[in-house]
This record gives sequence, structure tokens and C-alpha cells, in this order.
Amino acid sequence: MPKRSAGLLIHRTRAGILEFLLVHPGGPFWAKKDEGAWSIPKGLVEDNEDELAAARREAGEELGVSIDGDFEPVGSYRQAGGKIVIAWSVEADFDADAVKSNMFTIEWPPKSGATREFPEIDRAGWFPLAEANRKILGGQRAILDDFMEHRKAG
Repeated sequence: MPKRSAGLLIHRTRAGILEFLLVHPGGPFWAKKDEGAWSIPKGLVEDNEDELAAARREAGEELGVSIDGDFEPVGSYRQAGGKIVIAWSVEADFDADAVKSNMFTIEWPPKSGATREFPEIDRAGWFPLAEANRKILGGQRAILDDFMEHRKAG
């Protein structure tokens, strides 16, 4: 069974412009990557965990804020590596520059025997749709597309 992640497509409207919150992964692998490297806040669903609860937990860990609101299912998306991402949308607004991510530890540099700690996400930002489409990982672009389709239909 493929691993499952759950995440939140957080959006707001500022000055009549719809914006999406995306997060940039921390750590040395992603340090110099930008376009096509950002993600919705998401993480693995634990065994027997409710998927929406997992999405809310992960967003809290990655952003350092609790996200509340009306959560709408957007869909499930198979990523290139086989993982399934289940996404919900929610309207929320907060200062992306003030996010405080949890940390992870890896051996760095590789094969050095030394470990270093890095933030799970090193920054967050609000992006209008066209820019969000350029920034987001290719495997998650359909989340934005489906959200916009739901919005038009609704």
C-alpha cells in the first residue's frame, strides 16, 4: 500500500487577488531550488489517523500556527514516487514570514559522520495562482487546478 500524506491548500483573498500559501522544504538538498520546489503544508498520515486530522497536525508542525476554518476536500493525488497526497482547502490568513517550523536531523555533509539540524520548511509565502503554479511541485499542480474547478462550480 502506498504511503499517504495529507495536507492543506491554504488560501486567502487580498485586494481582490486569490493567493495560496506554499512552503519551501528546508535542508541542504532544497537550498538552491525554487521554481517547482514548493509544496502545500503536508505530511505522512500515521496508522489509524484521520486524514484531515493529519493534515491539520502537519500544517501546525510546519507553520507553527493552528489552522481553523471550513475544510473542503479537494482530492487525492499520486506523486511521482507513488505516495498519495490527500488535500483539503481552507481559507486562512497569517503572516507567512512569522512561521516557525519543526526541525529534522540528518547526516550532513553526507558520509561525514556529523549530524545537523534543519527546519522542515525554511520559508513560506503567499502566491497568486500563476506564480503558485510555477512554484509548486509538478505532482501537486493538480491540487491548484482542482481547487479552481471546484471554486468555479461552487
